[in-house]
Amino acid sequence: MNVRLHWFLPTGGDGRTLVDRHAYADGGIGRERITPVSGVRAPDIEYLAQIAKAAEQLGFEAVLTPTGTWCEDAWLTTAALSQHTERLKFLVAFRPGVISPVLAAQMAATYQRITRGRLLLNVVTGGDSTEQRRFGDHVDHDRRYARTAEFLSVVRGAWSGRPFDFDGAHYQVEGGLTALPPDPLPDIFFGGSSAAAGPVAAAHADVYLTWGEPPAAVKEKTDWIRGLAEEQGRTVRFGIRLHTISRDSSREAWATADRLLGDLDAGTIAAAQQALGRSESVGQQRMLALHGGSRDELEISPNLWAGVGLVRGGAGTALVGSHAEVADRIEEYHALGVEHFVLSGYPHLEEAYWFGEGVTPELAARGLLSTVPASPLLGVPAAHGRPASAPGGAPLLVAGGR
Repeated sequence: MNVRLHWFLPTGGDGRTLVDRHAYADGGIGRERITPVSGVRAPDIEYLAQIAKAAEQLGFEAVLTPTGTWCEDAWLTTAALSQHTERLKFLVAFRPGVISPVLAAQMAATYQRITRGRLLLNVVTGGDSTEQRRFGDHVDHDRRYARTAEFLSVVRGAWSGRPFDFDGAHYQVEGGLTALPPDPLPDIFFGGSSAAAGPVAAAHADVYLTWGEPPAAVKEKTDWIRGLAEEQGRTVRFGIRLHTISRDSSREAWATADRLLGDLDAGTIAAAQQALGRSESVGQQRMLALHGGSRDELEISPNLWAGVGLVRGGAGTALVGSHAEVADRIEEYHALGVEHFVLSGYPHLEEAYWFGEGVTPELAARGLLSTVPASPLLGVPAAHGRPASAPGGAPLLVAGGR
């Protein structure tokens, strides 16, 4: 089992700070409690295409695109970006409760054809009733997971190529059919830390995706899901969602983390924690428990920093360190059975290069990657005693400029 690397598309905006255009403080209705920041990058197609092209060039297999009120629609955005890339896959997040499962099956099939097989699906059941109600969904937390199980049963039935009937508590389908099933069938990524989520993952997920907790906690989760899957005669693969701050030295990496933390004032953190604390998501509550809303003791495990989660919902931890140290941590999670690493960083364009040019070669040297992206400078002759990596003597990247 090799490491499989994925990046992230910030379709809600990007920038050089943890405080972006997302309004965490008051549910996103007003902005008066958000500290104004500079350097915010709008999620227009030109900028997102830069990130997607960089991810493809750097050897990432796919990019995760989020879903929700405060970001662009994942299906439409990634379909557009597929026309700017050649090999990159798109891990499209969507909420099963707000779309017909047969329509979703048809959309996935169409997507596979127009992208020539570059779709992966991230099923987001939803842990925030306020967010769900914005989309007209009034089903409670546990019943949302029961509905997701039915949804995925219908999707797979519709992909069978034969008329499919289903009579459940949430869906009743007669002759559900995708006339031309997707080829290949897209892998289904699924996350959830609650008792209601585990059996759904075990029965329906191809890849169970967890947020970045310390290795012992991740092992506990994967053992739980693996056991539930074995009871059903299934095998589930595992992935982890993390941010990264990787630099040429550990000192540089932690200095970057400290700078990100320095941008946060106490009021912004308190407001974010108050809003995030209302989430019904068990995974979100586990993220909050890692730091308790305090700036102290944020390195919760070697090179695992919980500072992101002070203001960001969802994935709230980052791998911080030298390229070798970040590779060490990835290797540690990989030894627990984690195959897919869905990564991101602020800003996403620059951090993709820091990781791709620093950590990816480390992982390749350890034999953890099946393929390594070829350098665009391979075959460029050295000039005047200079290495081929700097043709004509011009540095590719100026120190401190990326």
